[in-house]
Amino acid sequence: MAEIVNLRNARKARQRAEHETLAAANRTRFGRTKAERAREEKERDAAARQIDGHRLEQGAKKSTPVFGQDPAQNKELEQGDDSRKNLPALDDPSP
Repeated sequence: MAEIVNLRNARKARQRAEHETLAAANRTRFGRTKAERAREEKERDAAARQIDGHRLEQGAKKSTPVFGQDPAQNKELEQGDDSRKNLPALDDPSP
């Protein structure tokens, strides 16, 4: 008498075998040797070093314009400030 076979298990086993043959073909087709991987990593590191060498510093101060605002214009006048001596309109009105 013939052996009883579970069709679900047979189908899954056949699919596993097909996937394994496809995976083996892909490994030979797309796989890279150790030397190729090492060469590519070396090239990638060299490119990164070159880019880092040409990169501007992070957090460097931005350059100030040559003709910036006059710092005297930003000064706030306070009570009793010496800069008010020449401005009689800013003096205290009480004699």
